[in-house]
Amino acid sequence: MKRKWVLPVIVISQFCCTSLWFAGNAVMGNLVADFNLADSALGHLTSSVQFGFIAGTLTFALLTIADRFPPSRVFFFSALAGSVFNLGMALEWNSFASLMTFRFFTGFFLAGIYPVGMKIASDYYEKGLGRSLGFLVGALVLGTAFPHLLKGFSADIPWRIVLYITSSLATLGGMLMYLLVPDGPYRKPRMHFDFKTSLYVFQNPRFRSAAFGYFGHMWELYAFWAFVPFILTTYAGLHPGTTLNVPFLSFFIIGVGGIACVIGAYLSQLLGTKITAFHALLLSCGCCLLSPVIFYFNSNELLVLFLTVWGMTVIADSPLFSTLVAQNVMAESKGTALTIVNCIGFSITILSIQLVSALINMVNPIYVYTVLAAGPLLGLAALFEKGQQIIFWAFGAGRE
Repeated sequence: MKRKWVLPVIVISQFCCTSLWFAGNAVMGNLVADFNLADSALGHLTSSVQFGFIAGTLTFALLTIADRFPPSRVFFFSALAGSVFNLGMALEWNSFASLMTFRFFTGFFLAGIYPVGMKIASDYYEKGLGRSLGFLVGALVLGTAFPHLLKGFSADIPWRIVLYITSSLATLGGMLMYLLVPDGPYRKPRMHFDFKTSLYVFQNPRFRSAAFGYFGHMWELYAFWAFVPFILTTYAGLHPGTTLNVPFLSFFIIGVGGIACVIGAYLSQLLGTKITAFHALLLSCGCCLLSPVIFYFNSNELLVLFLTVWGMTVIADSPLFSTLVAQNVMAESKGTALTIVNCIGFSITILSIQLVSALINMVNPIYVYTVLAAGPLLGLAALFEKGQQIIFWAFGAGRE
């Protein structure tokens, strides 16, 4: 296949397959009603996907699967398995436990899609990797937001249709990757199993800087995405007479981040990857801190503008951190490095999502999202050597 067509195929495949990610969130209201779930199900089912992804990335990383086997094949089989478990939520006899199980295994096999897709891109694009990953993460964002769009078209759309469409798209994406994207020219397969590879990569201080910046970014990202519908609903409740199409606005606010990923990728070629990531993280941190203020203004336009800016800055740095990670590790360990960083990053999302879920029931919800600023603040510090030293000292790593 001609190389110029490889990136579009990877991007389309990534979009199709990552639509599985928030399919459950898009139909959450229907799941709660049809299966008599508690209101807390949103946080638990979202976290179940994250737990599955963590377990999957840990398994893939420790077994160095993405480096030892053809990544397009890994992507394909993961897409098929994820599609099947996503469809499981449509079964009539589901309970809370079975829904948690289906979401867990959907997340598990997403570990063979998202980081493996980045690995495939890095095998093809040694130069211009940041731009390529910008398009790729942009596809992830659109895929994540897509189920909300399906629901936004009509409040009466049967919720199971959302699951059928997302599973069909994931199957299509896996087939495209398997049939049209062979091993890249820069792929250097690992010829043997090395259990310690996922630990060795952190010995590089530049790798650690990129990884820790990514971890700070992840503290904020998925908690924001998961609670965008709740933010909109909370705002509408505070301002009687406000009418918001929550599913469509959720799609827009999350999906616009895909454009931000591409813009950030091009800016990084002018300003530098690290500097661009720093400023994106700084802006999203500011949005966290300013979030309570927006609830006091009775202006739908201002609310949507603020959340649009937040939706763009919260994700714009993601492909940049992934680029820095891939650039600061040996070629034969790229797949494992990207996967283990994803594993730790998504482990962090569990904590932030559960923390926000708990705080919403304890304090006024308009103040809750300020806690998400903690991640970006630590991420900003980690991008610089002195900042890393301060973090290590604060957590006791540098003490005698």
